[in-house]
Amino acid sequence: MDPRRSRIALVLVLSMLLTTACAKRPALTEVAAPPPTGAAVTAPPAPAPPVAPPPAAPPPVAAAPPAPSAPAPAPPRSAPAEFRPHPELGDVFFDFDRYAIKPDAARTLDASIAWLKANPSALVLIEGHCDERGTNAYNLVLGERRAKAAHEYLVSRGVAAARIETISYGEERPECTERSEKCWSRNRRAHFLTKTP
Repeated sequence: MDPRRSRIALVLVLSMLLTTACAKRPALTEVAAPPPTGAAVTAPPAPAPPVAPPPAAPPPVAAAPPAPSAPAPAPPRSAPAEFRPHPELGDVFFDFDRYAIKPDAARTLDASIAWLKANPSALVLIEGHCDERGTNAYNLVLGERRAKAAHEYLVSRGVAAARIETISYGEERPECTERSEKCWSRNRRAHFLTKTP
């Protein structure tokens, strides 16, 4: 056989093998863009801007929890000017810088309770008072504690809490104005006033 023919045959066999071996893969072809023609070369168009994803839906709004029911309104407070002193309700006195009910004060309160139970429609205002020693703010708090101590004593012995109001005047309404222990002891008190509806 001619060597030239054998080379041609070999090239043909190899090209057949290559085409059959690559038949399973699609052929890739590249096409080059034609060279620009003319004097002015224009820039290729800008790529399109990326498409933004649609905005996410806002999260669902949770329903507000139901508002707690409002407490029953407190009965309207009476004006202190509507109350008057009553001879059956005596003042109770306190030690310096104290608001505990002493035994003699308990006896006075027990007598007041008897009158209050005999007069169930009467309302009571308990005023808390202090002597002039201490700051105004401190004495207002101490006066309130004295009025509350008397209030709690009455309630613990059966007087309805709804019948009793308290107020503190601190050192602002002294019974006595001398600067002595005897006078100061008269100012450290819970004073009782009444009102009939």
